[in-house]
Amino acid sequence: MMMNFKSALIAVACLSAPFAKAQAPDANAIIERARISATLTELDDGLNGELSQGRKTIPIALFLKGENIQFQFNEGKDWRVFHMRLGDEEYKLFEIVDGKTIAFPSSKIVEPIAGTDLTYEDLSFRFFYWPNPKFEKQEDVGGQPCYKIRLDKPSGQSGRYESMYVWVHTKYGAFMQIKGYDKNGKLLKQFEVRDVMKVSKDLYTLKKMQVSSYDPKTERRSSITNVTFDTPKIR
Repeated sequence: MMMNFKSALIAVACLSAPFAKAQAPDANAIIERARISATLTELDDGLNGELSQGRKTIPIALFLKGENIQFQFNEGKDWRVFHMRLGDEEYKLFEIVDGKTIAFPSSKIVEPIAGTDLTYEDLSFRFFYWPNPKFEKQEDVGGQPCYKIRLDKPSGQSGRYESMYVWVHTKYGAFMQIKGYDKNGKLLKQFEVRDVMKVSKDLYTLKKMQVSSYDPKTERRSSITNVTFDTPKIR
């Protein structure tokens, strides 16, 4: 018996749906590559640069040590050093003071660093380690093809963000944009990469980024901080 046109379309859709699902990009692999690109495990000194807001500039450093991410910043006197220990769905932040490792209060992780738009939560890129990322779709950002990935905060974890959307360049693997939302779905923070740099044959990372804070009540941008990294030394 010959199927009519409508029945044929339904049959094709049912047959192609499992295949399309199987061909969806691996969200875990995409986020892992973006995380490596952001923290640069291939570099001895990681990333060094500065935060700038108006006339204020804050030197920063960011790199991965084993499975722990470390970041530092200097407000004018001494460097403050932090590292985040990674475990099974645990992301604990510590500060190193006089050679001693001290647990950083979870209530302070959302505080701005030296009055800028970046918090301790932001600079540690803690959301990159949230489990079960989900591929949403492919979408251009600034004319560049990207994978759009959704990340949801694990139950019981501290922090302002409840969900994050990360746009990762399909070719270079570096993130191009991140948006963080609260529990009501209101935009809190937007990270926009303005320039990238090549650090090895197959690895790119961010060079310039603009971080914007938003007022969830008015949904308007309230302030901006620029992040700039120096060209790193290759091993």
